[in-house]
Amino acid sequence: MAKGIYKRGNIFWIRYAGLDGKTVFESSGSDKFKDANDKLIGRKNDIKDRKQPEITRIGNHTFKELAEKYIPWMEGRHRSADSKKYRINIILSHFGNLPLRSFNTLAVEQYQTDLINKGLKPATVNKHISILKAMIKKAVDWNMVEEETLKRVRRVKLLTENNKRLRYLSKEECQYLITVCDQHLRPVVITALNTGARKEEILSLKWDNVDLKHGFILLDKTKNGDRREIPINDTLRVTFKSLTRRLDIPYVFYDPLTGKRYKDIKRSFKSACKRACVTDFRFHDLRHTFASHLVMAGVDLTTVKELLGHKDFKMTLRYAHLAPAHKVKAVDMLDSTLTGKPTIQKLYNLGVERQCLTSVSP
Repeated sequence: MAKGIYKRGNIFWIRYAGLDGKTVFESSGSDKFKDANDKLIGRKNDIKDRKQPEITRIGNHTFKELAEKYIPWMEGRHRSADSKKYRINIILSHFGNLPLRSFNTLAVEQYQTDLINKGLKPATVNKHISILKAMIKKAVDWNMVEEETLKRVRRVKLLTENNKRLRYLSKEECQYLITVCDQHLRPVVITALNTGARKEEILSLKWDNVDLKHGFILLDKTKNGDRREIPINDTLRVTFKSLTRRLDIPYVFYDPLTGKRYKDIKRSFKSACKRACVTDFRFHDLRHTFASHLVMAGVDLTTVKELLGHKDFKMTLRYAHLAPAHKVKAVDMLDSTLTGKPTIQKLYNLGVERQCLTSVSP
């Protein structure tokens, strides 16, 4: 090992003489010798140029300290801050006052295993791990922990998700579900079925974003961060006009007792599904129902993609199998182009040929 480089645990440290002649001990923040050697050369060059290196001393901070800083920083910057705050509190209950330097691949994978054993789905587990990784990255930016900790945490792989779920209701099921909804829930469900908007997009909807005169909803805060316009059909127009609008409340859907917007309607929606005998159905599946019926009605996938606000066309393609008529039409068009005859004419000619063959056979 080169002079001036040594190890503490898995991390390489360097030592060199400062401008005052005193020995300086500094962590390279890395478990790679090359990183430590590069840092040592840089420090010696600074001393040679009569520059005293600025050394950042990182204290022994805990995960709780990080959470107390991260949550206020996140609010106003991140979409879905409330749901992320909920998950951060779950992570905090697990790690508590654990020093950030103690985070490693094993500790995070054990937490991942605990979530799996509790019955959480892969997508939900991945959200927890992704938030944890983002927090540790920000801890490095804030000089609360060395970068080596982040490298260890990032080695944890996310679980394979099954995003192919496509559960939607029939027209009859939609009507019955609306009928059995509580009074406050019914317009929310109608809005979901007629716009395909996400739950948070609906619950955070303000009257300023509803243009009944020109017939569209303008969504500013979407999951993808893009603005999206959704047309208002007759059913939705009647629903909006039936709602009580208060000048002191900007939200379309609110609790009349508190005057505040609904944060979640999970319990009432679950009860409505139970009354309607609808099983294995989540609120997000109303969005699938909206898209599925559009496709089955003959609406092209590009339009469906724009209405749903998908950035990736692959997300929209999950509904392609619901449009078999489009595939038949496409093949017919190709057949007509190549032969100059429509498919029905070819089938007729084939039938005539078979009759002729039958008549001349012995």
